[in-house]
Amino acid sequence: MSHMTSERRQARAAWGFLAPALVLIGVFFFVPVLAGFVMSFTDFDIYAIGSPDTIRFMGFENYRQVVTDPEFWRALRNTLYFVVVGGPLSVIASLSAALLVNAKIARFKGLFRTIYFLPVVTTMVAVAIVFRYLLHPKYGLVNQALGFLHVGPIDWLGDPHWSMPAIVLLAVWKNFGYNMLIFIAGLQSIPEDLYEAAELDGASARDRFVHVTLPSLAPTFLFVGVMTMIGQFQIFAEPYVMTQGGPLRSTVSVVMLMYEQGFRWWRMGYATAIAFVLFVIMLIATLIQMRLQGEGRKS
Repeated sequence: MSHMTSERRQARAAWGFLAPALVLIGVFFFVPVLAGFVMSFTDFDIYAIGSPDTIRFMGFENYRQVVTDPEFWRALRNTLYFVVVGGPLSVIASLSAALLVNAKIARFKGLFRTIYFLPVVTTMVAVAIVFRYLLHPKYGLVNQALGFLHVGPIDWLGDPHWSMPAIVLLAVWKNFGYNMLIFIAGLQSIPEDLYEAAELDGASARDRFVHVTLPSLAPTFLFVGVMTMIGQFQIFAEPYVMTQGGPLRSTVSVVMLMYEQGFRWWRMGYATAIAFVLFVIMLIATLIQMRLQGEGRKS
């Protein structure tokens, strides 16, 4: 009896400590999400802020407009480009940097980790200024370097064919440091015994990487892959600061379209419908990736 009473006291104490955090999460996360979901079925706009009685329930009309809007499909196509091209590039760059920094022959590991992580904590405006200079069609260092290879100047941010690759490279450079630290943690958790046993069996460095490092990093790959994919789906700051969605709307993303509809044209109901459509797409993509990762680990 006394044992059960003690467990109840511990449970009450635990709930008492958790209650403030749960209240904050409910107030600042679940309530806004629920309010946004309800808003997506209305024509909420700037007039409804002053006169809530003007709000009209529209059912699934906003969602119908989203899936039939060519502008949404263009933004989704651009976003998928970020995900399919920028996601793998970011993971490869992060893993490569982690392997270099974590190598036994590497000196000043802490210094290199700090240098590689600096872009993550650098403000987007500062990064945009630097990249605008580097990618300038006439005076940029990138075009000057291409000139030595007898390649003509490229209008990186003014040509619809090159604007997306330029934004992808910017996003990869700015964000790869965060995943690098996660990969370093994963590499350091691999037992040295596995490498020693593989080396005694005559495995080359490539074989040790393929058969020891990569399988051991499977959980890390899953986390990094899912988080990178979610981040790429929500890309906004990079194209907004660098190109404002141009040229010719070639870099507009779904989140930027949502921002424009909600805060430029004040179509808040339509903007929240876009947000929930994006949420469903991200959820489906996450489940597919987790399923593929699970099947790969079983095989």
